[in-house]
Order: sequence, then C-alpha cells, then structure tokens
Amino acid sequence: MKKMIIASTSTIHGSGYLEYLLPTLKVFFVDVKTILFIPFARPGGISYDEYTEIAKNAFSKIGLDVKGIHEFENPKEALQNAEAIFTGGGNTFELVNQIYKTAILEEFKAVINSGTPYLGTSAGSNICGVNIKNTNDMPIVYPPSFNTFKSIPFNINAHYLDPVEGSKHMGETRETRIKEFHVFNETPVLGLREGSWLEVLDNKITLKGKLTARLFQQNKKPIELESGVEVKI
Repeated sequence: MKKMIIASTSTIHGSGYLEYLLPTLKVFFVDVKTILFIPFARPGGISYDEYTEIAKNAFSKIGLDVKGIHEFENPKEALQNAEAIFTGGGNTFELVNQIYKTAILEEFKAVINSGTPYLGTSAGSNICGVNIKNTNDMPIVYPPSFNTFKSIPFNINAHYLDPVEGSKHMGETRETRIKEFHVFNETPVLGLREGSWLEVLDNKITLKGKLTARLFQQNKKPIELESGVEVKI
C-alpha cells in the first residue's frame, strides 16, 4: 500500500526547513529510524553533502537520522533496503536526469508502490505525477524522458501562485501556462499552494494544510478543492 506525503514546498515564509511539516512527519515516520535522502535536485547548485546535512538537521528535531543515497555504493540496494525515503526540492530536470543516469527509476517506483513511506517536497513532489511537464523549473539539463513515477494520476504544479490583483507583471500566470499545457495534453494538473500537501494512502489521495488547491482538467473550468477532501480524478 502506498504511503506518501507530497508537499508543495519544504519551507514556508517565516519557518525553518520542513518545520511546518515536522508534527505531521513525526507521526508519518513513527516506525522509522533512518531516512534515505535523494539530494539530486541540488537547490542553488549546492553539493549532495551540503543538502543532506540540511535534511539531517531538520529530521534530528524529531529523532530521525538521514543518509544520502550518494553515500551508498549501490543506489538500487539502498532504495530496496530503505525504511523511508525523502526527495527534496531544487531543479526537477536535474533530479529526473540523475534518476535516469543512476538507473533507479523502476526500483524507486517499486519500493514506493510496495509501501515504503515517501516524502517529496517541490521537485520531489513533481516526480510523483505522470510526468514533469508542469514543473516551474528551468530545463538546465535534458533528461532521457519527462516520465516519472505515476504514483498519482495527475501532475503537480508546486508553489502554485494566484494572479496578484493590481500587479504590473506582464508575464503569463500559472493558470495560463497550465491552459497551454492542456491544449496538447490530457493529464490533469493540481496547483498546490505553499504550505499544502497531499496524503496518499494506497489509492486514496487527500488534500492537507490550511489552503485550497486548484485542479485543472482539459476542456473543463478549474475548480478549487477544500483542504480535507479526497482528490478524485
């Protein structure tokens, strides 16, 4: 049975890394001692060691240890033996590029689908969907494929932003970009606002946090989903 938390972000305004999620994660990882961390997204270009240390400091607050997947000689075995897995944010294209480069995609999907607890934030959430075509990131590298886990039957647009009334910004809104996507693609997209997350228990997907999320489907008007509802496609 899948057991996942898919969060829009690791950090909300005025809060430390993962701080807003720690009470939830303490319960979610109740039977876990060590988390396998996937640092491939490298926010700001930091090293895997630096990123792993950030995750380790956060989880130490709830009594959990963290080991980076790059610390293991065999990443496939590391995934297969993991008590739990966390993939952090950063650049989604580079994250997916390294997943393909290390040839761990199938093992990654398999352990998640078999019930290894999984936490994803930002880029680590984007990979839970059908593909990464709705990431906000720059394509700094070209992965072999945009296809990812398909653990949920829709894509995530993390850090979803609503238009700001009175703004003089002339660029496209997130909603406009997603409408462009739906000219050529059928995959639904969930705009996940900062501080919101999805709880996935097997095939039941529930929106959590204080905010609504915006669901986009091809040839349909976007709808707002209230926190606490099951996301059904």
